[in-house]
Amino acid sequence: MEFLGWPTILLLVCISCLLIAAWRNTSQRGKEPPGPTPIPIIGNAFQLNPRDLMESFKEISKKYGPIFTIHLGPKKAVVLYGYDIVKEALIDNGEAFSGRGNLPLFEKVFKGTGIVTSNGETWRQLRRFALTTLRDYGMGKKGIEERIQEEAHFLVERIRNTHEKPFNPVTFLMHGVSNIICSVVFGDRFEYEDKKFLDLIEMLEENEKHQNSIQTQLYNFFPTILDYLPGPHIKLIKSVDKVDAFISEIIRAHQESFDPSCPRDFIDAFINKMQQEKGNSHFTVESLTRTTIDLFLAGTGTTSTTLRYAFLILLKHPEVEEKIHKEIDRVVGRDRSPCMADRSQMPYTDAVIHEIQRFIDFIPVNLPRAVTKDTILRGYFIPKDTMVFPLLSPILQDHKEFPNPEKFDPGHFLNANGTFRKSNYFLPFSTGKRICAGEGLARMEIFLFLTTILQNFTLKPVVDRKDIDISPIVTSVSNIPPPYEVSFIPR
Repeated sequence: MEFLGWPTILLLVCISCLLIAAWRNTSQRGKEPPGPTPIPIIGNAFQLNPRDLMESFKEISKKYGPIFTIHLGPKKAVVLYGYDIVKEALIDNGEAFSGRGNLPLFEKVFKGTGIVTSNGETWRQLRRFALTTLRDYGMGKKGIEERIQEEAHFLVERIRNTHEKPFNPVTFLMHGVSNIICSVVFGDRFEYEDKKFLDLIEMLEENEKHQNSIQTQLYNFFPTILDYLPGPHIKLIKSVDKVDAFISEIIRAHQESFDPSCPRDFIDAFINKMQQEKGNSHFTVESLTRTTIDLFLAGTGTTSTTLRYAFLILLKHPEVEEKIHKEIDRVVGRDRSPCMADRSQMPYTDAVIHEIQRFIDFIPVNLPRAVTKDTILRGYFIPKDTMVFPLLSPILQDHKEFPNPEKFDPGHFLNANGTFRKSNYFLPFSTGKRICAGEGLARMEIFLFLTTILQNFTLKPVVDRKDIDISPIVTSVSNIPPPYEVSFIPR
């Protein structure tokens, strides 16, 4: 046998050592969650329908179980399917799953600097500050509840001026809800005729349209290619840039008129924090701009869409609307505005609102998380920084917790004696350390806007009720109601 030579032998020994080390490392850390075999570059694009990711995930889960791996293009992600596995991850191992996984579209639009998409110490400090400021907001002359009641009154008068003519409520509801976050963040509401405000609302409406396009759905799979192609995805990015410019102008005006002894709103509170902690890289003009955008977009779109969907569902189910009317009349009457203290005495209305949020399943896939360290879950190894999708839809649509989940039924949240029934599966705002920071505000807005409008009006459809379709328009991000018109008839 020919002698291989010392260089060759040394090379073989090194390769063997590397292979043994790799094998040991793999065996020690365990295997990663299984999943469909990806194709180079495009990943699992052929197994995932961007227009209905939930159905794709459902089929994959049937084969691989409640935890599996998918590839969005070349990027790997782990999917959690079902209440038990999501609870185990986000609650029992909350710190490990507290990172934010940034999809390419998120990275392009939000740049990872605001409260929603940041990570690490920046996220912790921004979130803590935002939660404290929103919770303890007492800088203005009115409390949050009073602001919502006042805005609901303005909205009722605006609806009354339609004189029972049918119209699409999307703009009215977006105006009303947006003014709440404006009053908290900017220090004041906008008149409905304000030109800048109208332009801003129009941008938000356009964002929703662009978000639903197939190009936008595919952007997270092929960002490098789609960056060079025109389409709605590019318009969405430019539209958010316009919102950025709008908010930046307001921030500059606040900086010019800022008085540390008299903070007026969230922006002033943030500027004050910046001045107190000069040199702290977490509190900058950029992070203020992005955090404000996060609060504004999240605080407007989610709640206004929920209300819009609520009225469509009530058009389909007049018997539900009638029961709400009776409960409002019994508890609140017609001579004062509904308040949050009324909710505990209105179990049916409370159940309807919960069922609306469960049924519409607004963000079925949930915003992506990321593990902050190498993590073991159900015996599977998940490497640090891996993106994780803790799905909400399988929880809100769980057959055991909610019999006939595809059916709208307020009974899902009512006990046999008519009292309100709580459910651990009610997670429309997600759960864990990344739970929606505006959950309390959103719940207050939905209750007060809905009850105030129904205190004053009865809904009248413009088509036969049997022809009303309450099935959502499904996108890769959210479920939204189909467009419709409604007449508001004074009671």
